[in-house]
Amino acid sequence: MTATILNALIEAERRRESVALVTLTEGEGTYAELRGCHLVVWADDRPTVGDLVIPAWQTEVVDAARAALAERRHHQARFAGEQGAVTLFIEVRAQPYHLIIAGAGHVAVPLAAMAALCDFTVTVLDDRPQYANAQRFPAADRVIAGPFRDELRKLRGDRPAFDPATCLVLVTRGHQHDVDLLLEVLDDPLAYLGMIGSRRRIRAVYELLERERGIPRQRFDRVHAPIGLDIGAQTPAEIAVAILAEMIEVLRGGKS
Repeated sequence: MTATILNALIEAERRRESVALVTLTEGEGTYAELRGCHLVVWADDRPTVGDLVIPAWQTEVVDAARAALAERRHHQARFAGEQGAVTLFIEVRAQPYHLIIAGAGHVAVPLAAMAALCDFTVTVLDDRPQYANAQRFPAADRVIAGPFRDELRKLRGDRPAFDPATCLVLVTRGHQHDVDLLLEVLDDPLAYLGMIGSRRRIRAVYELLERERGIPRQRFDRVHAPIGLDIGAQTPAEIAVAILAEMIEVLRGGKS
């Protein structure tokens, strides 16, 4: 592996970007000596890094790599022509999903711990320092104490929106905080967006926002509310299990 390829992979890791490393594992005919060539592909249309030296199939290879990134699964591909054939392994180096838990109450504590066990990068956010602290959330990667909406915007940074590898769980102590944050991210392409609350309360919120803010009801279809799978959960830990299970179902394409 060349230094250029290695540096691209290191930079992608540093920037928390998912990339596909395409390796030419077998070549036949004209391509017999190309084994071991690499190409790094991003999910967007930025230039690739490296060279597989198979220009005839470059577009198809990049498309296959981006499809693998979208599925977050490794793939093997084969291309053949008059001059020979190549076999490629597409290794998806997907960054862990980032779970932002807005609200550091009783449900957040077990949710952060269990999400960390499931390899999520976990950020906990609350406006109360006595709740949002590392001692209370030892498994979290980051714990932030500050105004909800301001800190959520800081987490987004200079990006126009949170990316599709980000999950947001709204479990604050006051439903108005949940609604404020919901409005902040409603158009972001989050992998998962869930808000706690009873069916009656959620329905009332949607009706209020539709009436006073002019937000079409269908825009709320992507919000998982009431949050979590219906497993009859009662305790904070059980509710956390239900939330995490629903996230995994959504992210993995499962069916409850």
